[in-house]
Amino acid sequence: MTPETTPCSLCGCRQTAPLSEEGYCPACSGLAQTVRHQPDIIRSLWQHFHDEPILPAQANRIIASEAELPEVLDGKRYRTIDRDRNKWYLSVSEVNGKPVEIFASTAFDRDHELQSRISNLTTITRLISLLLRHIFLGEPLTFNKCLKQIQRSSRQKNDLPDMLYGVLSRYQGPDH
Repeated sequence: MTPETTPCSLCGCRQTAPLSEEGYCPACSGLAQTVRHQPDIIRSLWQHFHDEPILPAQANRIIASEAELPEVLDGKRYRTIDRDRNKWYLSVSEVNGKPVEIFASTAFDRDHELQSRISNLTTITRLISLLLRHIFLGEPLTFNKCLKQIQRSSRQKNDLPDMLYGVLSRYQGPDH
C-alpha cells in the first residue's frame, strides 16, 4: 500500500509529510516565511537572478490638486434602483481608464425627504473621488482637502456634512 500524498497548494509537489496550515510543503513554507518576514532578501535574490525589479515601478503622475484634472474626462454612467425603488445615476469619470471621480444623482432631488440622503451621498462620493485621485493619480491627500470636500457637500445648515465639518474643523491648526 502506497502512502497517501497531498499536493502543495503553492508548487504542486506531492508530499507524504503533513503540509503547513496554508497547505505548503516544507520548502514553500520556508519561502513563504521569508517573503512574509524578510522581503528585502526576496527582492535581492530576484534582482540577482532576473536583473530587474520584482515589481515594476508605478508610473503615477503626481498632481498637486483637483484643479489639474483635464477639463473634459472620459466617463461612464450607470443607472441603478435603490431599495425604495428610486432611480439613481452613478457617473464615474476616468483618466487613462482609471476612476478619479464619482457622482450620484437622482430624479427625486427636489423631494425634501431625500435632501439629507443626497447631502450624505454627496459627502461619500466627494471623499471617494478624493481617494481615487490619490490612488490613481498620486494627488496628495490632506486633512484640509477632506474638510473642504465635506464642507462642499453640505446642502443646508446642520445637515450631517455641516455637523461633520464643524467637529472635524476643530482639529485644524498648529496644535493638531
